[in-house]
Amino acid sequence: MSERIVLASDHGGLELKKELVEGLREGGYTVFDIGTHTTESTDYPDYAHQAVRGMLEGSYDRCILVCGTGVGMAMTANRHRGARAVNCSDVFTARYSRAHNDSNVLCLGGRVVGFGLAWEIVKTWLTTPFGGDKRHIRRVNKIESE
Repeated sequence: MSERIVLASDHGGLELKKELVEGLREGGYTVFDIGTHTTESTDYPDYAHQAVRGMLEGSYDRCILVCGTGVGMAMTANRHRGARAVNCSDVFTARYSRAHNDSNVLCLGGRVVGFGLAWEIVKTWLTTPFGGDKRHIRRVNKIESE
């Protein structure tokens, strides 16, 4: 079974999200695009909350959230216990957010990164496993304890 990835964006991340949805489907992922689907102004927290709740309830394995900068989506996602969201604009951070922090929500800025870089970030994030070293497990457990 392929990994179930939910994507959501506000109007500022719509174009990048659409490109990522297409690329992920072509890559064999099971993709759920929960919106937005228009350029009308929307509120990113509405989409972030819906996507993260679905992931935490088991409907999806991981989330990719896109707004203008990625910041608002990450702040909203991290309000949920069990979500470990990273706002990412480089491949190094994508890799280590998975390997060391077991991130399960990737946030991108549609006005910050172009599709080429965003696609490399997404591929890296999706294919990098959590390292599982004792020190990283201890730290992730501390994140989840508060």
